[in-house]
Parts: sequence; C-alpha cells; structure tokens
Amino acid sequence: MRRIALINQKGGVGKTTLTTNLGHALALAGQRVTVIDLDPQGQLASSYGLFRAPRKGIDQVLLQQQGITDVRQGIRDLLTLIPAGEKLQEIEYLQDGGATRARLLQQGLQGMSADQDFVLFDCPPSAGLLVANAIFAADEALIPLCADHMSLNGLIIMLKTLKKFEPYLSKPLTQWIALNRFFPRRKLSKDIAEKLHNHFPEQLLEIPIREAAAIAECPGVGRTIFEYKPNSQSAKEFKALADLLMNSAPALS
Repeated sequence: MRRIALINQKGGVGKTTLTTNLGHALALAGQRVTVIDLDPQGQLASSYGLFRAPRKGIDQVLLQQQGITDVRQGIRDLLTLIPAGEKLQEIEYLQDGGATRARLLQQGLQGMSADQDFVLFDCPPSAGLLVANAIFAADEALIPLCADHMSLNGLIIMLKTLKKFEPYLSKPLTQWIALNRFFPRRKLSKDIAEKLHNHFPEQLLEIPIREAAAIAECPGVGRTIFEYKPNSQSAKEFKALADLLMNSAPALS
C-alpha cells in the first residue's frame, strides 16, 4: 500500500483537482484506491458528485476514534472516498494529547484494509495539525505546483517544512513534484519546468498537466476528466501521470 500526501502550503496549485483525477486514473488502471479529504473545505466529495457534503468522515476517525471503514464510501469502481466531515476543522484547535495529536491519522489508518494499492491524502493549504497528520501517516509526498515564481518559492518552503519533520519519521518521505495548471507556450512555464528538471531530476514527474477549460469545468458537474471529456488531452495527461507514478518506485531508505 502506497500512502501519498498531496501537499503544498501554497493554495491555488490544484491539489484537489489532482487528487480527484489522479485517484480515478489509478482506479481505471486497475489499482484499488482510497482518497481521503483532509481539507475542512470538503471539496473532494463534490468533485466526485456528492454535492450534499457527508456529515461524517475522517473527522470522526480523528476526533472520536471511529473505525475508518465506517466512514468510507464507494464512489467509482475500485475507488473509495473518505470525506472530510463537518467537524474536521476542530482538529486544528486540539489542545490535549501533546505530540500524539499529530499521529491520529496514522493510528486511524491501522483499521484500513490492506488490500488497497494507493491511499491519497488531499491536504489543506496550511502547515497546521492536519498537514502534520498527513506527513506522519504518509510514505510519500506529492507536491503539486504551478509553473510560476511564487509556486517555486512555495516549493522551497514546503521542502524545508518536510525536512523539519525528518527527525521524527521512521524514514524520510519519498518526494515527488508534479507540474499542474501548466501553460506550455509560456516562456516562464518552460523556464520553471527546466529549473525543476535540472534541480530535482529524481523527484520531478515529467508529465505536466496543462491548464484546460475541461478540467476547470469538471467539479461543477461532479465528474472526473475521464467522465466529462474522456478523449481530451487532459484525460491523456492524467492517465500518463498515473502510469508514471505507478512505475516510479518509492525510495527504500
């Protein structure tokens, strides 16, 4: 089971869009996938067509130690959703429990079936307790970013944040970088992509997801790109990204 946190402290880089479509792409490739919404905004559920937000979700697991299998929902073939739940924001205000507050998700996942191939965490754009829970529960971190200077600066900050956690992890997280909302004709986009290729050749997943109207329209109708525009360039890119991720072995150390 590969546990991957889609994480970036900067907002607007498309974490939920990437989680939604990458999760479905992996499932369509025959992988058993669970997506977990760790963002209190709860937009992952509506992205899959659940426009009435489920009242219970991962919040019940973290706050009330409810079994994780009790709050999951099958949403597509081989694809399971664990929604945020209406009380998820309360995690950020927990005072009791000391350091164990950051390991609530890790503990909750012990009740998950071992037959899952991928677990994807859609993280909020912050550096709070929910993100700390994702880091401790994950084996890998996938950092989405746009091809602009602000996102590049955000990447450096994110990498420094992950570095601070390393002394407390059983092993360092395998780190991936994915270019999202990419404009291939822009010189700046090409320059940023080249810098990432030069400085992070082992981490960069070299399948950029281009900015496209179809991707932006998908959440409004509660469909993934494979359901909304299955023959589009965007669908091909997400499939290729999923294939690349499946064939990119996480670090053993």
